[in-house]
Amino acid sequence: MLRIISRFVLTLCGWSYFDLPGRPRKAVLIEYPHTSNWDAFYGLLTNFALGASVNWMAKDVAFRWPFAGIMKRLGGIPVNRRTQSNVVAQMIEQFAKRDDFILGITPEGTRSLTPGWKSGFYRIAVGAGVPLLLSTIDYARKEAGIIACLELSGDPDQDLARIAETYAGRRGRRPELASPIRWLPEKSPAQNTPSC
Repeated sequence: MLRIISRFVLTLCGWSYFDLPGRPRKAVLIEYPHTSNWDAFYGLLTNFALGASVNWMAKDVAFRWPFAGIMKRLGGIPVNRRTQSNVVAQMIEQFAKRDDFILGITPEGTRSLTPGWKSGFYRIAVGAGVPLLLSTIDYARKEAGIIACLELSGDPDQDLARIAETYAGRRGRRPELASPIRWLPEKSPAQNTPSC
């Protein structure tokens, strides 16, 4: 029922949605560009419309009563940012424990303009040995979904160039806030930083 309602709402709003044939059961899914709170609305509708089960991380404080139950049912995974816990290692462990696990991450880490991307998504995918799904919510075309599946080479710069090529021309709700597709110097995958 949720799938039918989501498809109806997207169509009513003038949006189209798409998926890849043979979507993998395990993958890291990134969404770009992420420039508006509306991305969550269209992202959830698209997730439901495609029948996908995408998990996502959020600060554990967001999982307090009365929202904890619904947040987890929607795929939320609480993360404690107050400790020095290694989020990348925790997510790699989740991939090892599950037969089906798609982890959604916004590589910009915020809706605000940043000078580049954080590398946690890349280190998780490489560490877990899973492909990278590239998804978008393109306000110019009014379409949302998964546009590519990449097997990562392990060469961060080469892989990022392929990602940038795939996302070329995609526009967020506020294009001026779309961060350039490049590694933040302190977040380069070549460095062993634990933050995501």
